[in-house]
Amino acid sequence: MRNPKVVLNSLTSKAQDESYVFKRLYRNLYNTEFYLEAYAKLFPNKRSNTKGIDNDKIGGMSIGRIECLIEKLKEQTYQPKPVGRIYPSKKNDKRQPLDISNFEDKLVQEVLRQILESIYEPQFSNHSHGFRPNRNCHTALKEIRNTFTGARWFIEGEIKDFFDHIDHHILVGLLRKRIRDEKLINLIWKFLRAGYVEEWFSHKTYSGAPQGGIISPLLSNIYLHELDKYVEKYASDYSKGETGTHYIEYLSLSSKINDCKKKNICDWEQITKEEKAERLSELKVLYKELQNHDSKVLFDPNYRRMKYVRYADNFIIGVIGSKKEAEQIRKNLTAYLANRLKLELSAEKALITHSQKNARFLDYDIRVVRDWHRMKMPNDTKRRKVNYQVKLFVPHEKYLKKLLDLGALKIGSNNEWKPVYRPYLVHNDNLEILCKYNAEIEGFYDYYRLASNAHVLQSFRQTMKYSLIKTYAKKYKSPVSKIMTRFKINGKLGICYITKDGPQITYFIEQRM
Repeated sequence: MRNPKVVLNSLTSKAQDESYVFKRLYRNLYNTEFYLEAYAKLFPNKRSNTKGIDNDKIGGMSIGRIECLIEKLKEQTYQPKPVGRIYPSKKNDKRQPLDISNFEDKLVQEVLRQILESIYEPQFSNHSHGFRPNRNCHTALKEIRNTFTGARWFIEGEIKDFFDHIDHHILVGLLRKRIRDEKLINLIWKFLRAGYVEEWFSHKTYSGAPQGGIISPLLSNIYLHELDKYVEKYASDYSKGETGTHYIEYLSLSSKINDCKKKNICDWEQITKEEKAERLSELKVLYKELQNHDSKVLFDPNYRRMKYVRYADNFIIGVIGSKKEAEQIRKNLTAYLANRLKLELSAEKALITHSQKNARFLDYDIRVVRDWHRMKMPNDTKRRKVNYQVKLFVPHEKYLKKLLDLGALKIGSNNEWKPVYRPYLVHNDNLEILCKYNAEIEGFYDYYRLASNAHVLQSFRQTMKYSLIKTYAKKYKSPVSKIMTRFKINGKLGICYITKDGPQITYFIEQRM
């Protein structure tokens, strides 16, 4: 049997040619080595131990079961079981379903995912960041920060109930463009039509992909790759002009400054100290006047740009153009999604926002800043700070909601913040309580580390600190002042504990931003 890595590398190499059509892929599902690698990948994931509707768990897997599974696949008698649907949490007062497959189905899906990813990953858009190797929310946000400079309008978009409305026939039609292997296509059909069980009732599935399914994120990217191609083509057609038109006054002043610099370089050794000071003074006056002018025409009718970033079923577009043009772009996108992909934009989230105001994407506020303040440069001149650059911000309500969700904060009658103890942690070990608080703070800080105003999270950290102290106070039925003294080590809040290597100390997380 061929090594899976060799097979996958070969598929990736062939996928570079977009006209290449893949055949005889199904036979890779007969390779035991693929299942062993899939098992090794799934085993560390806690969710892999979640029971499916038949109570099947990862612990019951064996070589014998894998060989039996392969025989079913060879005979094409393998049938995925319906997924179990649960609603683990609420978001925006809307129940978010999670579909749980049994472990055999997870194993087959993981092998399928590896094969399909090798074929489709090389052709995916650089503007797509969700559910892809080495891409995440931060890579999407960094692209926005680096490429949306000067945007006048933001078009925010989210596809309504995307995973529930993936059209199976459209998806399979897209797969068939590159894959000519009906056995493999039929297997994917089986997963799409396996159905789900909710509250002991079985339901058939005629559209959509299981949320939480191993193969679903990749299939969603294959589906929305069509949207990526459409927007990229639209952006290419929309773009106009090589660069924005410069103001004559700005170009004139820039020319004078360059002439002065050249003259100074030629004459510097021959002129007196007083003349040097006078020329430098003249140069400063020219620089100061230059900074009072925009370099380019803000609404140049001969310059248009459109930038696009997508994460899963959310996207944002930055437009250098008029509001009317932005509205037309949104209208065309809505029509394309409805007519070609049978999807609908969420009406309440398909917003057009002026870039001077905050647009929301991936729980960050995004704004193009207008900053005329000057900063001093090493050569003693001054320049404008960050005019028309994109900045990312932590939304105030996000860290407030996080504290409320954790139960670490209550809002008083006069809107004052009041840190409170967390009852469900009181009976835990001291070190366990401290580590939980530290992990929660670290996780929240890590997500918002790209924000220009990340320093505001110090109020989040301080609230968590006093909630921790009050949790210890409740545990020991002791005043807060005594707790602060009891747990103070080297002037900091911490826990001392004994390990086989001797005494160790874990401190409450210090300021990081």
